Parts: sequence; C-alpha cells; structure tokens
Amino acid sequence: MSRQFDNLTIDQFTAASASKEPVPGGGGVSALCGSLAASLAAMVTNLTIGKKKFLEYTDELCAIREEADSLRKELLACIARDAEAFEPLAKAYSLPKETEGYAELMEQCLRVAAEPPYQILKYCARVVELDERLQDIGSKLAISDAATSVMLAHGAMYGAYMNVIVNTRLMKDREYADAYAKQAKDMLDDYAKRALIVYDNIVRRLTNG
Repeated sequence: MSRQFDNLTIDQFTAASASKEPVPGGGGVSALCGSLAASLAAMVTNLTIGKKKFLEYTDELCAIREEADSLRKELLACIARDAEAFEPLAKAYSLPKETEGYAELMEQCLRVAAEPPYQILKYCARVVELDERLQDIGSKLAISDAATSVMLAHGAMYGAYMNVIVNTRLMKDREYADAYAKQAKDMLDDYAKRALIVYDNIVRRLTNG
C-alpha cells in the first residue's frame, strides 16, 4: 500500500492499521499518538498566550508552541519513515536463509528498522519535557489538554520502545543490540515516570482549586 499515510483520513488510517498489512503497525500508530500529544501541547500554548495572568510567559509559551508544532510534524513524518524502514526487513525475511550474505543483510535491516521507533521515543520524551513546563504556565482552562498530551506521549513511548526491542532481540551483534536497547529502556524509564508525575500534578491543580 502507499506509504503516504499523512494524506489519509482518520477513518482510512485506522482501517489501514486494522488490516492484515504490516504497516501502519505499532510503530506508525505510536508516531501518530506522539504527534497528537505534541499538537495538544501546542493547543495549550495557543489557549494561554494573551491571557493577562500569563503575559510574563509569552515568549516562553511562543517558543514551546513553535517546538511543539515542529514535533507534531516530525512525528507525523515518522509514520512513513517507520513503514519505509520495515520494507527492506520484510524483503530480507522472504529470502532463503542460505542466500549469500543473508546474515549481514538481516543484521543491517534490523538496525535500520530499529531507528524510527527509537526516534519516536526521543521525540515523545521531548513532548513530556514541554508538558512539564506547561503544567505550571498553562492556563487552567487548557491544562487538562496538557494532561492528555503527556499521557498520549507516555503510551507512544511504550509502543515505540516495543518496536525497538522487537528488532534488537534478533540482532546477532549483541553488544550493539544490548547497548541500543538499553539506551531506549533508560529513556523510557525516565520519561514514563516524569509523564505520570505531570499527569498527577495537573489532576491536583484542577481538583485543589
């Protein structure tokens, strides 16, 4: 199917994900969730900028808005990148294992396939950082969207990490694979905890007056 997922309607994308086609799968859906997380972070800034109570944060909010919108676009692009990175691996799987250079080809394809979900994880971690700031300087009328944003990023990070390790577990170069997977796991552990803290902080801010 076409790899131009960014032009699909929501219904078309979800139907494609529900189909027996391998993409868009967990990686692409994680990228979409991350993009939605970034878009909500941008929304919070747009609903806060200009409010009298937050005028002193205008420059910072504008900077967050710009970065959040950039992350939104990058994460959308990761949907296609993830699908494109999977194609060589799918072709390699179809080759007889006796094919000359099969092991080397498979190793390279696995490395390529692991890159987009790792990048998705990094981008979503940055969204969490933006939400960490928005929990304090976002309008109370919009702060629930920051909570939704951070939890979307939280889920997207777990999905992205899963798509890293499904590739690294098959690599023969265990030193490379284990180091790559550890970097991803360390990032996930750190930012998943931070995301939950942001969510809890926002709940308290909204329920405690």
